[in-house]
Amino acid sequence: MTVDATVKRESPRSKRTRILSAAIDQFGKVGYEHTKWASIADEVGIGQTALYHYFESKAHCLLTIMRLELADSVERFDAATASQSDPEEALRAAVTAALEASPTDALQRRILQNHMDLLATPRQSEKEEAERIRCRELVQEIEVKWTALIASGIKSGAFIDDDPRMLGRLVLPLIISVWRWYRPEGKLTIDDINVTVTNAALRIVRP
Repeated sequence: MTVDATVKRESPRSKRTRILSAAIDQFGKVGYEHTKWASIADEVGIGQTALYHYFESKAHCLLTIMRLELADSVERFDAATASQSDPEEALRAAVTAALEASPTDALQRRILQNHMDLLATPRQSEKEEAERIRCRELVQEIEVKWTALIASGIKSGAFIDDDPRMLGRLVLPLIISVWRWYRPEGKLTIDDINVTVTNAALRIVRP
């Protein structure tokens, strides 16, 4: 789970990770708009006022969840493609890494995709705005990395000679759209989806 990466850096008495976990569960299942900030405090076992020690608002918590997922996406891409010299194999590895997910990961990614519109408008809160700006930077970094991967395939002759940025904008939405409809309890497994999405992505970029 993405938020678990912060555990080692926290005080044993910190509730931040538990708050994030509860928020991911409720935002993902009930919906951000329908989740009461107080219900997250109840689930964690703290008073509502104590939440403000960690997050100044529900929106601040949401933007933090989004930023953590985007940062994790960058790390997964880098780890998957670092040892791949063949562009097609690198693309396969990148798609697989993007689609690997526990049920909680799937919820977090659904939350991210459902609230990308929040990144378009500046926030009045300084902390919310800092998270929003970092999210936008990470989105750009992800796009640059996928564009570079596709450009390397074009240069080697493995991929169609076309605008790599445009191809990236076709491939990326194909992958991230999965989190809008995928359900861990559904008939399709992540492995099934991975095969279909990988084949579709390759059809886009192959000559």
